[in-house]
Amino acid sequence: MFSHFTNPQLIVVAVVILFVVLIAVATILEKRKTKALRNRFGSEYDRAVLKHGSQRKAEAKLAGRQTRVEAFKIHELGAIERERFVAAWQTVQSRFVDFPKAAVTEADELIAALLVARGYPRDTFEQSAADLSVAHPRMMESYRAAHAIAARPSGSEANTEELRYAMIQSRAIFDELIQDQNPREKKLVAA
Repeated sequence: MFSHFTNPQLIVVAVVILFVVLIAVATILEKRKTKALRNRFGSEYDRAVLKHGSQRKAEAKLAGRQTRVEAFKIHELGAIERERFVAAWQTVQSRFVDFPKAAVTEADELIAALLVARGYPRDTFEQSAADLSVAHPRMMESYRAAHAIAARPSGSEANTEELRYAMIQSRAIFDELIQDQNPREKKLVAA
């Protein structure tokens, strides 16, 4: 079949075939990486693509988040510290009926304090949310929505329904963070 080709022609054909195979393998690997990041980050993936303007930039940022968070010493709370946070939450929640805006703001601050107690660095809300999205991507929309309501300035107060929504979302986030094991410990337990 190839008898009428000369050696240089065979080399060119082989190089072209090798090039096509390498492109196909790279494409498959890129699609797997994208699928893995989409599965891991959920709606955070889409949010990152919108924010950064391209899939490639978003994926680089998400991978950077993972690397950053791996350097943290995230840990489970001790029993006494957990009890202190649960008691603080109960106080905040009891204030909601009489002082809903203040309670929502306090809930937001309590979640930030809980993150620091678990080993996340104290940072801007956006950086904290990005860090938290690595281990808890499914709750990020709720976290951002609750924070946005808590952070509204006095002139643009949230209505009662929005405050109630923020408190419910904050409670779900608080519950997940207070119960959560260290992600490294989860891997060891599963192994």
